[in-house]
Amino acid sequence: MAALAYNLGKREINHYFSVRSAKVLALVAVLLLAACHLASRRYRGNDSCEYLLSSGRFLGEKVWQPHSCMMHKYKISEAKNCLVDKHIAFIGDSRIRQLFYSFVKIINPQFKEEGNKHENIPFEDKTASVKVDFLWHPEVNGSMKQCIKVWTEDSIAKPHVIVAGAATWSIKIHNGSSEALSQYKMNITSIAPLLEKLAKTSDVYWVLQDPVYEDLLSENRKMITNEKIDAYNEAAVSILNSSTRNSKSNVKMFSVSKLIAQETIMESLDGLHLPESSRETNAMILMNVYCNKILKPVDGSCCQPRPPLTLIQKLAACFFTLSIIGYLIFYIIHRNAHRKNKPCTDLESGEEKKNIINTPVSSLEILLQSFCKLGLIMVYFYMCDRANLFMKENKFYTHSSFFIPIIYILVLGVFYNENTKETKVLNREQTDEWKGWMQLVILIYHISGASTFLPVYMHIRVLVAAYLFQTGYGHFSYFWIKGDFGIHRVCQVLFRLNFLVVVLCIVMDRPYQFYYFVPLVTVWFMVIYVTLALWPQIIQKKANGNCFWHFGLLLKLGFLLLFICFLAYSQGAFEKIFSLWPLSKCFELKGNVYEWWFRWRLDRYVVFHGMLFAFIYLALQKRQILSEGKGEPLFSNKISNFLLFISVVSFLTYSIWASSCKNKAECNELHPSVSVVQILAFILIRNIPGYARSVYSSFFAWFGKISLELFICQYHIWLAADTRGILVLIPGNPMLNIIVSTFIFVCVAHEISQITNDLAQIIIPKDNSSLLKRLACIAAFFCGLLILSSIQDKSKH
Repeated sequence: MAALAYNLGKREINHYFSVRSAKVLALVAVLLLAACHLASRRYRGNDSCEYLLSSGRFLGEKVWQPHSCMMHKYKISEAKNCLVDKHIAFIGDSRIRQLFYSFVKIINPQFKEEGNKHENIPFEDKTASVKVDFLWHPEVNGSMKQCIKVWTEDSIAKPHVIVAGAATWSIKIHNGSSEALSQYKMNITSIAPLLEKLAKTSDVYWVLQDPVYEDLLSENRKMITNEKIDAYNEAAVSILNSSTRNSKSNVKMFSVSKLIAQETIMESLDGLHLPESSRETNAMILMNVYCNKILKPVDGSCCQPRPPLTLIQKLAACFFTLSIIGYLIFYIIHRNAHRKNKPCTDLESGEEKKNIINTPVSSLEILLQSFCKLGLIMVYFYMCDRANLFMKENKFYTHSSFFIPIIYILVLGVFYNENTKETKVLNREQTDEWKGWMQLVILIYHISGASTFLPVYMHIRVLVAAYLFQTGYGHFSYFWIKGDFGIHRVCQVLFRLNFLVVVLCIVMDRPYQFYYFVPLVTVWFMVIYVTLALWPQIIQKKANGNCFWHFGLLLKLGFLLLFICFLAYSQGAFEKIFSLWPLSKCFELKGNVYEWWFRWRLDRYVVFHGMLFAFIYLALQKRQILSEGKGEPLFSNKISNFLLFISVVSFLTYSIWASSCKNKAECNELHPSVSVVQILAFILIRNIPGYARSVYSSFFAWFGKISLELFICQYHIWLAADTRGILVLIPGNPMLNIIVSTFIFVCVAHEISQITNDLAQIIIPKDNSSLLKRLACIAAFFCGLLILSSIQDKSKH
């Protein structure tokens, strides 16, 4: 009864809400969100630097998140590279001196806070020709004015960056009197034109005063109250912003420090000066404001302009525009023709004359429609991750942000279960289910930032290995059973794997190796194909007639293993092979193939393990050693129970080892050899009991069918900044944002999967002569793409 009620309920839901209606809803949501963000940008301004300098929140302890953009954490080498031949000046009191020290420590962490505090402090890094000075001017007075005035003279070299601010000394010395505030206003009014003049050639920042923790202030500082500080800040903002009559002031207000201090001033040692972590955050914000536009880090979207369109991107935009126009013309013509052929009423009988002609959908229409839809989807990709229309945020890992969604999807997966059509080991429904839950776990791993937690990272590495294991198992089984080594099969698989990635490489201006998993699966597929297709071609039909062929296939697999070991332990040979043109254009990342070698080596044996498992399983199946009937255990009860016990122990042992892993490099070295233990353990646990083999999760299987698209699309329309951050469609509500962005993301991935399948049927025909012509056109297309890419690279350099 429960099953019947479930099926009836599912039909009722599907009647009112289908995948098609979900996609329409996603399209409406995208249009509304794009309109809202566009209006917000026009109303509030499009300068992410202002957001970086004025607003944000703490994601967790010591992790600051600017409003609407991502902040990059600069390393020593990056800071020196950005600030080469630059002069930075800090002018002010002890709080500015703190900021100076934190800024210098980004360049040189060994720099010590020593010397007389109430005097100027110089710093110079001769290797990068970076000069950073702190100038002691604790009050906004004639002394500070004279210092700034000197820089306005044409003959004097000006600092590239000036960071100034002061107020607490004026409050302290004059005991918080109103006369001191009036004098402060007069002094800052006289300095404002000088700062504005400097701001035309240098970056000038005025640091607003942070609040104090009054309970911790010493007796001689009790007059420094937050009320007084607010009055001084209001005066500074009002005067500096009104220093230019007809335009916006070029002097930037560094007000974000106030927000940071409000959360952390309680940790201050004296109630006046910020704790070290807050100082470091302020210094890193300054570094982002100045350096992001110079170095353009991927995960530093604040203060970065939209990247200019490349020649290839412009050509792609023209192609998709023409496709959309072509489809609209085709649709209008087809609709008019349909109206003309509409059945008309017979005046004598009063009956409709039925139209005999039923126009089939042409390949050209499907082609234009597919590229039209793909073009619109690529516009969304570009808006999300290149156009700076939508917001981006940094990831922040907590155990709850990873494990709660995992538990939630597992409950959903268990709830939506159905009977399998067949009960063989690793049947189609089961492999789709396996891909589905693995992909969902990987997605949660990426969006939660769990890569920083080593035990989770090691378990995710097994999931990636399991996906490659399935690649080895699935393709080996197909070639072994079918014996289909024709070019059509190879082209279909390669097109299905690579179509979306090639389009994204063009539209998003990223190298092929950037989407590392697709090159990995593609290369392994070709390795499997070449291994089995090379003479002598050994397939199941031939091997059944003579057991000798089984040894021949094992010999082939042995040579494959030796080849893998050779490449794994000969980095030089590997790099020479993949550094040859045009392979280098596909597998290089940041000018070398090291990343490709590392990725390939990390899971170097698992495809071989998948092939070997498929061979053993199919051999046992052919000899009817396995019992694969519905509800039957795979082996006899004793053997099944023993193997189940061994599998559970192996599974738990690996999990304990992965969870206790302390050194990432050492664990990565062991991973290729031991990951197969947990994979095989899972397969046996899932397939030995007959009841487990007879059911599958339709929820996970649905996602498994679009797992490749989900993995690739997440780079730009679920995550952001090439997976470094999180896409923010709905700011201020993280939970609602995740729900909406996930809904759109899944709908887009499903639509791309359908587009890919439709195009594969047209572009990869079954007729060999037509296929060869298409392949020649594809080869010409890629040659042109490589030539244009080379021209672009030369123009960039």
